[in-house]
Amino acid sequence: MSKISFHDQMTKNRRQSILLSFFVFLILLALVYVIAEIFAPGYSLIVVGFASIFIGIYILMTYRYGDQILLTATNAKPATGNEYVFLRNTVEGLSLAAGIPSPEIYVIESDELNAFATGRDPENASVTVTTGLLKNLKRDEIEGVIGHELSHIRNYDIRFATLVAVMVGLVAILSHMLLRSFRWGVRGRRRSKSRGRDGGGLFLALGFVLAIFAPIIVRIVQFAVSRRREYLADASSVELTRYPEGLASALEKIMQTNKGKMNVSEAVSHLFFVDPNKSALDAVYATHPPIEQRIRILRSM
Repeated sequence: MSKISFHDQMTKNRRQSILLSFFVFLILLALVYVIAEIFAPGYSLIVVGFASIFIGIYILMTYRYGDQILLTATNAKPATGNEYVFLRNTVEGLSLAAGIPSPEIYVIESDELNAFATGRDPENASVTVTTGLLKNLKRDEIEGVIGHELSHIRNYDIRFATLVAVMVGLVAILSHMLLRSFRWGVRGRRRSKSRGRDGGGLFLALGFVLAIFAPIIVRIVQFAVSRRREYLADASSVELTRYPEGLASALEKIMQTNKGKMNVSEAVSHLFFVDPNKSALDAVYATHPPIEQRIRILRSM
C-alpha cells in the first residue's frame, strides 16, 4: 500500500469541507430569496440583507454559549486530582506541540470509549474524555485521541461545525414555515400580489420544491462536512504525535468495545471522537466516517 502524506490529507479534507459548507450557504440564501419573492415581491434583496444580519447574530450567540450547554448536558466534571495527572500532562504537552493554549480538561463517567472538544476558539476551549477511554487505552493510544481533539480546536472545527449546524437548522425552520404557508393559502395571496408580474408561478413551484428537498440535502451535506473534518483531525493528530499507529490502535479498541449507547443528543453527536449513538440509518446519515476506513488511512500514512 502506497504511503499517504498527512499534509496532503489535511489539505484535501479542508478544501472539500469548505466547498460543502459553501453549498449549504447557497441553499440557505436561495430559500430566503424565494420566500422573499413569494411574500414580498420587489423587496427580495432587502429581505436577504436583513436575513443575513439575523443569521450572523444567531450564529454568534449559538457558538458563544454552546460549549457550556454541552458540558452541562453531558455531566462533564473537571479533571482534577492525582488520578488524572497523566491526562493533564498529555493535554498540556500536545497543546504545546500544536501551538495552542492548553484547554480546560473534563471527564465523563461512562464505560464507553469517547471524547470531544468544544469551545469558541483555541483561547476558550475544553477537551472532555470518558473514564472508559482512560481505563481501556494505552498511553500512546490516549495521546492519539487527545491529538485528534486538540486538532479540532487548532483547525477551528468547532466554529466550523457550529456555522454549518446553524445554517442547516435555519433551512429546516424556513422550509417548515414555507410548507405551512402553502397549507394555509399562500397561493391565493401570492396570485393577487403578483398580478401583472411574470414568474409568480415559477417562484411558488420553486419554493415548494425547496421546502421539501432543501432540509434533506443540507443534512446530508452536513454529515459529509462532519466526516471530512474527522479525517482532517486524524491527519492533524498524526502531525502532532508522529505516530499514526497509536490513533489507529485506539480506533480498533473503540470499534470492539463501544456499544453506541451514550444517550447523547443527535444535535451534538458529531462533536464526539466516534459516534456515541448507533442507528440503522448510519450508512446515510452517519456523522463520522467508518472506523475501518479511518484505520486504513492512518496505517497508510
